Amino acid sequence: MIKKIRNTALALIALGLSASTFAKPANDGWTYLFDKDMSQWRTYLGIPRPETPVTGIPKDEKGNYTHAVGFDKDERGVFTTAMVNGEPVLHVTGEIYGSVHTKQDFENYHLVVQFKWGSQKWPPRLTEALDTGILYHVNGDHGVDYWKAWALSQEFQIMEHNTGDWWQIAGSQIDIRCAKTGNQEVPVYNPKAPLISYGPGGAGITCMRGKDAEKPKGEWNTLELITFGDKSLHIVNGQVVMALSNSRYTKDGKVIPLTKGKILLQSEAGEAFFKGVKIKPIKGIPAQYQQYFN
Repeated sequence: MIKKIRNTALALIALGLSASTFAKPANDGWTYLFDKDMSQWRTYLGIPRPETPVTGIPKDEKGNYTHAVGFDKDERGVFTTAMVNGEPVLHVTGEIYGSVHTKQDFENYHLVVQFKWGSQKWPPRLTEALDTGILYHVNGDHGVDYWKAWALSQEFQIMEHNTGDWWQIAGSQIDIRCAKTGNQEVPVYNPKAPLISYGPGGAGITCMRGKDAEKPKGEWNTLELITFGDKSLHIVNGQVVMALSNSRYTKDGKVIPLTKGKILLQSEAGEAFFKGVKIKPIKGIPAQYQQYFN
C-alpha cells in the first residue's frame, strides 16, 4: 500500500528540495493515473541495504537480507502521496530499490509524466547523479534485474542531465540510431546515425539521449512517452531526445515483440517527486513525429 501524508508535510519536503482497460477518461481524452489513494498502482520493493531496518526479512550470516521486500509492503515510506494545490503528488525517497507500477497493462498510448528532483541520495549512489526512471512494456516477474527490483521492460531513463536515455532491463532489446561522438564513451542518439540493435547479443545495454533538455534542478519537467506497436519516442520538455523501434525480447531462442505491459516509476537511490501522470490511447505515431522513423 502507498502511504498518504498531509499536504503540509509534503509541501515542506518539496520546499526542501490501447490499455487492456483504460479507466474512464477526462473530457479531453486523457485518463489521469494518480489519485489521492494511488488506487491504480501497486508497490514492489527489492532487497534492502543491510543497514536499512526492515521487519520480516531474515539476514544471512554476513548480515545481508536474503530476499526482496515484495509487493505492497513499504514500512519505510519509500512511496508517499499527498494532495498539494489540489492534485496528488508522489514522493519517492529512493531508500530501497523498487517501484510503483500500474495494475493495468497498456499499449498504443501517449503518456505524460511531470517530475522534479529532491536532494536525498542513498548508497550505492551517494556520489552519483540522482537517478530514477520510467519503465514501460513491463512484463513478467518483478525482481529479476538490478537489486531484485524490476521486471522485463524498456527504460525511459530519468537521471540528472541524462533524462531520456534508454536502458536495457532484464534482457529487453530495441533498435536505435546511436553512435559515438568525439571522446564520448557511450553512444549517443543521432537521427542520422545507422540503426543499431541493442540488448543481449547487440551493441550494448544503453544509448544516451540526443540532447540535454532537462530543466534546472528544483523545477518541474514534463516527460512524454509515445509508443505505438514496436515504436516509441522519448520526449523531454517538448524536445524529442530519442526514437526507438523494434521493441522485443528473446526467450528460448524465439524473438517476441515487447509492445505492451505495465508502466513503472522507479525508486533508485535518489529522491524525486512525480505528478500530473496521464495517458490516452493513440491510433498511430502522430504525423509530426513520423519523420523519426523514416
